[in-house]
Amino acid sequence: MALLRAAILAALSFLMVPGLALAQDVMLRSHDGSVEISGNLLGFDGEFYRVDTIYGELTVDGSGVGCEGPGCPDLEHYVARLVFSGAPTIGRVLMPALIEAFAIRGDYGVTREELSPQEVRYALHQGAEAVLIGEFIFRMTNTDEGFADLLADEADVAMTLREARQDEITRAREAGLGNLAAQGQVRVLALDALIPVVAPSNPVQGISLRQLAQVLAGEITNWTDLGGPDAPIDVHLWDASTGIGQASVDQVLRPEGKEPLAQVVRHANGMAFAEVVARDPFALGLTTRSEQGNTWELALTGECGFALSATRRAVKTEDYPLTAPLFIYLPARRLPKLAREFLSYLRDPSAQLVIRRAGFVDQTPEEIEINAQGDRFANAIAQAGAELGLEELQRMVRVLGPLKRLTTTFRFEAGSVRLDAQSRSNAEQLARAMELGHYDARRLMFVGFSDGDGPAGTNRDIALRRAETVQRAVMRAAETANLDRIGLETDAFGEAMPMACDDTAWGRQVNRRVEVWVR
Repeated sequence: MALLRAAILAALSFLMVPGLALAQDVMLRSHDGSVEISGNLLGFDGEFYRVDTIYGELTVDGSGVGCEGPGCPDLEHYVARLVFSGAPTIGRVLMPALIEAFAIRGDYGVTREELSPQEVRYALHQGAEAVLIGEFIFRMTNTDEGFADLLADEADVAMTLREARQDEITRAREAGLGNLAAQGQVRVLALDALIPVVAPSNPVQGISLRQLAQVLAGEITNWTDLGGPDAPIDVHLWDASTGIGQASVDQVLRPEGKEPLAQVVRHANGMAFAEVVARDPFALGLTTRSEQGNTWELALTGECGFALSATRRAVKTEDYPLTAPLFIYLPARRLPKLAREFLSYLRDPSAQLVIRRAGFVDQTPEEIEINAQGDRFANAIAQAGAELGLEELQRMVRVLGPLKRLTTTFRFEAGSVRLDAQSRSNAEQLARAMELGHYDARRLMFVGFSDGDGPAGTNRDIALRRAETVQRAVMRAAETANLDRIGLETDAFGEAMPMACDDTAWGRQVNRRVEVWVR
């Protein structure tokens, strides 16, 4: 009875089940009849009731009570329902593959029904009688609409191609949905990247990020300025209402204090974008790695000689600067058991393989031997400044030589000590692996690097503090890990191994990082 009363007093935010006859009178009565709760049923997830009473919203464990009244759900034939809304890239391409794999894993049958051009329903069935146990409904809108549906309680999960903005976080908190920026309410589902693309017939092979910003802002208008033919540049971007369109502005134009060209050609989806750019020899656009189609990717270059392409490994390590994580946002309320199982499955290694096969970049850590990093060490020697002596480079090779680099890399938001979105996800992934014992009896070294702005000694000290900060964050997240079985160390080499030129803000941002090396 004490547990029942505790559950009754827990006024938690909770699931609004789409399609349930809501706001109906119910009476919840404990099995011994000593406690009664009456009110309007707001939600039921197969295990817990959420009821609007004269005392406010109460969440009650269904195992401790019986339900009476017209609003009571059918407990025997309960169907878990979950509505996703947002980016079509996630809902139309990635999620179907993950649902199919989840169904195979759970030995469920799955059927697909197109409710409208923008809405698809996946039904999960169980057993020889094909009993309906779950419905996943996907509304393919855009990132803005995904957040709007979540805030209006018309969706349970928002699928987005950018992080929640501060006004969305504020409105979600006011609506009782919790803190969208908090761990557990936002997840990085997979990784993608923004890439500049041209037609395959275009002779230009690379562009600096500064030049790209100038093209998108209309300050560079002719291909001759990029080493190409004497012809005007036709600029293409995703629609401003899409997450990719907004990420393009946030990551490329805003850091340079620029706004997009008014005459830019906008596209609502990647297929149309790729088809148009691939046919136009004078087109230049910014799209995603997963939606490249038949276009040709331009490498991101710098005056110091670096050239970076969006390879799978470069995206995973964030060595490529324009990474574009795919997010899902959840309200701070309890989801049905089947939904929780699906969301838990998304972190499974088999789900990461599905993500990779669907054309996106997975988050499974990989170990890179030092022999496969010759270009990085060559750049370290070539770009070494006057303050960085041979002794420090030799020390770096001596320390890192016996180790392997993990693709798990940590970077901070610009002008902040807060890890960026991908790095926060990396911290959770690494902590979970430590809790599962994957690094027992091994050494993990957190290695800090910096940009070259300032004295070399100061940069090394700053890089070391960043490495220590990341190590502490991962240790806090790995609550159940046996840290006595893992050798945890920190070191720093400052500006010794740049990943990009220091002549731009984004280049310096890429160089300020914490890598993880393992033995």
